[in-house]
Amino acid sequence: MRKLSLQDGAETFDVTVIEANAPSRIVLFAVGGGGDPERHLPLLTCFAACGCAVVAPHFERFTSPRATESQFLLRARRLTLALESVGLPDLVTVGVGHSIGAAMLLALAGGLAWMGPGQCLSITPVERIKRLALLAPATAFFQAPQALDRVTTPILAFAGMKDTITPPAQAEFLKHALGSHSPIDVRIIEDAGHFSFMNKPPPATEESLPNREAFLVGLTAELCRFVTC
Repeated sequence: MRKLSLQDGAETFDVTVIEANAPSRIVLFAVGGGGDPERHLPLLTCFAACGCAVVAPHFERFTSPRATESQFLLRARRLTLALESVGLPDLVTVGVGHSIGAAMLLALAGGLAWMGPGQCLSITPVERIKRLALLAPATAFFQAPQALDRVTTPILAFAGMKDTITPPAQAEFLKHALGSHSPIDVRIIEDAGHFSFMNKPPPATEESLPNREAFLVGLTAELCRFVTC
């Protein structure tokens, strides 16, 4: 594992890169509002162990529940810059993201993100992204008519029944919006909350799963199968 420092205009940002021997895929990991992808490090390490080069940019933590337009555009831009920095242009890229990170990946896969009436964000799609795995996805940005019409990648989405930040209805929305033109599998986890999908949840959060560690073992295996198939 190594950490790169990349330039974005006058600023720099860090990217965690985990290399694999003779990689067959690239995993572009989009972290949630906390901004630190290393809270998912065991998952990222497993991706590398099954032959994926992992690219995971770091971001500043959100201080409000909803991303602003500038925050959304910055994260989408830096995800693209991070992916470009590792090269390997012939490899398929699989986007894996949690919460707002999942929204970023939907936008990079061709979705039109709306911040409000008349506020559609201009984000250049990344053609290399061919599959998406979304954990507790934030999809309210895409509920305008035809906002997801350009998304055609296969999607595996997980949501927690006890998630009060991005409730399961946000993942179920994807099934209705994409079902006719994109293969999608939505899994609703009965006792999971928003942070149940993280290896290291934020401090002072209460866990609703009776055995989160066992759940994460199974989740990691499912995600590894999806990204490598």
